[in-house]
Amino acid sequence: MISPEKTVKETEAFCKANADEAIVKKYSKYFREGYDAWGVSSELLNQKADEISALPGITNAHIHEVCILLVRSPKYEMTSIAGLLLKKIKKQWNSETVLAIERIFSVGINNWAHTDWICSEIIPDMIKMNLLSMDSLKPWRKAANRFQRRAAVVGLIKPMKKSADFNPYFDFIDPMMMDEERVVHQGLGWFLREAWKKQSGPTEKFLLKWKDSSARLIFQYATEKMTPEQKARFRKAKEN
Repeated sequence: MISPEKTVKETEAFCKANADEAIVKKYSKYFREGYDAWGVSSELLNQKADEISALPGITNAHIHEVCILLVRSPKYEMTSIAGLLLKKIKKQWNSETVLAIERIFSVGINNWAHTDWICSEIIPDMIKMNLLSMDSLKPWRKAANRFQRRAAVVGLIKPMKKSADFNPYFDFIDPMMMDEERVVHQGLGWFLREAWKKQSGPTEKFLLKWKDSSARLIFQYATEKMTPEQKARFRKAKEN
C-alpha cells in the first residue's frame, strides 16, 4: 500500500494543480490569523478525500497518520482534507481516532474554521458514540492550543441543546471563563447565546455570576439576541 508520506505528497501536488487565486481572495478576509491557501474548491477537496479513503487496503491507522501529516502543512486545504478523511471513516472510529484528533490539535489546528468544523461534524458524533464525553474533554480546557480550548466548549453546543439540564454544561465551562484568548471568548459567548435561547433562566444566572470578571467579548456574543433592556443587566457594575 502507498505510504502515508507518499499520500501526503500526492495530495499536495493535487492541490497545487487545482489552485485558484480567486478563492484565496474570496476567503482571506475571514481569517484574522492569516489564510495560507492554494484556493482549491470544496468539491475537489471532497474528491481527493474520497480517493484517499478508497485506496486498496486502507486502514484506520493509515488514515490517522495521513491526517496528522496533512495537518503539519501550513496550507489550509491540507487540514481540510484531514478533517474530511476522518469524517469518511466514521463507522470505524475508535479510541485511536480520538487520540488522532487530539494530536491534530496539538500539531496544527490554527484557525476558527477548521476548529468549528470539527466541533460540528466530528465531536458531537463522537459523543453520541460514547467515544468522547464532558469528562474526557476536561483536559482540553487547559490545552496549550487555544483552538483546542475553543473546541472544548463549541463541541458541546449540539449535545447541550438536546439536554434537559444545562447545569452540568455550565459547570464544565466555569473554569474557562477567565481564559485570556479571544477565540475562546468567542466560543464561550456562542455557547452561552445558544444556551440562553433554550433555557434563559439558568443561563442568565450563570452570566450574572461572571458579568464583573469575565471578558466583555463573551457577553457581547452571549447577549446578542437579547433586547437592550435585557443586555443592560449584564454590564459590569462600573458600567451601570
